[in-house]
Amino acid sequence: MTDVSELAGSYWVVIPAYNEAHTVRDVAMRARQQCPHVIVVDDGSTDGTAEVLAGLDITVLQNEENLGKAGSLWRGFQHALARGASGVITLDADGQHTPEEIPLFLAAAAQDSSLFLLGARRRDQRRTWFWRYFANRVADFWIGWAAGFSVEDSQSGFRLYPAVILQDVSVRHDRARSFVFESEVLIEAVQKGFSCRSVPVTVLSRSGPRPSHFSPLADIAGITRMVAWRLLSRGFNLCGLWRVLWKIESRSDPHRVLRTHREQKTESR
Repeated sequence: MTDVSELAGSYWVVIPAYNEAHTVRDVAMRARQQCPHVIVVDDGSTDGTAEVLAGLDITVLQNEENLGKAGSLWRGFQHALARGASGVITLDADGQHTPEEIPLFLAAAAQDSSLFLLGARRRDQRRTWFWRYFANRVADFWIGWAAGFSVEDSQSGFRLYPAVILQDVSVRHDRARSFVFESEVLIEAVQKGFSCRSVPVTVLSRSGPRPSHFSPLADIAGITRMVAWRLLSRGFNLCGLWRVLWKIESRSDPHRVLRTHREQKTESR
């Protein structure tokens, strides 16, 4: 099995950031400690987000205007792929994700480099924000139905996208897609035959002063419209609905990922 520390050099970290000057430097520094290639895409910020990253050994891409999360992710993906990345790990710039958990994704990728890995927050942590949790559970149901398996935490931005998926999947990434983009990539990847697994991760409270860009009502409505169109075009995918109702996962065993990583750390000592 490939060593996780060796694998880190072939994966790139992409961090989309819009007005995250308070937190982005710390997130980028910690991510850089896990992977040598880190990209921060400053999405037309007005608070000096790009300036606070000065002096760090990372790549900073600046959008001249706000393109939205979808456009920023897409630009980061293309930059990494053009430089031979085996895959891209994404996490948010607001400090809620723990960069030190990146090796968990790399450990799973070492087992199967074609897996789409989704960071799943524990439900007790997600329930801290009731309305966002409710909206996320609604999205989990719809996205799982369209994809054809039970999805846990479909709105998590902590993910690993294998290069083979990013090269094969083509979805809209204009500003209007915003948070819909990540959901649609997941659905299309699974429909194309790629497997998705969950990696259990922790989530922290936002440490910055800016509220979340995620709007439970507007963004979930957009996701629902996208999923409804996909279901209509595929005959409602009744098999997928059955798998969601019975909580059948996409050959997922997230706890094995944790065990494997811990075993590797023990062996290296």
